[in-house]
Amino acid sequence: MNRAELNRVPEVTADFWVIKLLAVTMGETAADYLAVNLGLGLTVTSLIMSALLIVALVAQFRQGKYVPWVYWTTVVLISIVGTLVTDNLVDNFHVPLEVTTAVFSVALIATFVIWYRSEKTLSIHSIFNARRETFYWLAILFTFALGTAAGDLVAEAFGLGFIATGLIFGAIIAAIAAAYYIFHLNAVLAFWLAYIFTRPLGASLGDFLSQPMEYGGLGIGTVITSLLFLACIVAIVVYMTFSTRNEIQTIVKSGT
Repeated sequence: MNRAELNRVPEVTADFWVIKLLAVTMGETAADYLAVNLGLGLTVTSLIMSALLIVALVAQFRQGKYVPWVYWTTVVLISIVGTLVTDNLVDNFHVPLEVTTAVFSVALIATFVIWYRSEKTLSIHSIFNARRETFYWLAILFTFALGTAAGDLVAEAFGLGFIATGLIFGAIIAAIAAAYYIFHLNAVLAFWLAYIFTRPLGASLGDFLSQPMEYGGLGIGTVITSLLFLACIVAIVVYMTFSTRNEIQTIVKSGT
C-alpha cells in the first residue's frame, strides 16, 4: 500500500472545495437552527454538538486512512462546533468580535508553529499518524472559529451585510488562487489561507439564504437551507466514496 492510500485526509481537488464550502455553509445554518429555531440555546446546543463531534473524531482516528463519509461527517460537525465556540464567546460571555478574531488568529498561528516544530511540515499530504492528525483537526477547529468571528465582524460589526461580506471574502479567495497559480505561492500556505477564508464566505452565503428579508437575507429559513446543503453534501460524499473505491481497485490490479 502506497503513502497516498495511508493518508488520513483527502486530496485537494475541485470537489474537496465544493463540499468544504457546503459544509461550512451548513455549519452556520444548522447552528442557528438548533440554538434559535429549536430553542435549545447556545449552551445545550454546544454540549450536544461537541459530544457528537467527539464521537466522530474517535471514529475518524480509528480508520487509519481516508474514509469519505467519516471524514466529511467530522468536518460538518467541527464546522458547527467552531461556529458555536465563537457564538458562545460573543453572545454568552460578551467578548467583542475584534477580540475573538484576534484570539483565534493567535491560537491558529500557535497551532501551526507547534505543529511545524514537532513534525517539520504542515502539508496535508502527509497526515499518516495520530499526532499529525491531531494538529490537523485542531487547526481546522480554529479556522472555523476564526472564520466565524471574522465573518461576523465584517458583516455585523462593520455593517457591510451578507452580500458585501461574501463578495469581499470571495475576492480574497480568488486572489489567493491567483497568487498560487500565477505567482507560485507556497502550496501549503495557499491551502490554509483558502481554508480559513472559505469559512466566512460560507457563513455569509448561509446567512444570506436563511435570514429574513428584513435582515438582508432571502428568507428561505435555516431548515430548508440546512437540508438543501446536507443533500448536496451526501450526494458528493457518495460520489467520493465510489471514486475512492475504484481508485483503490485500480491500484491493486496494477500492483498484481
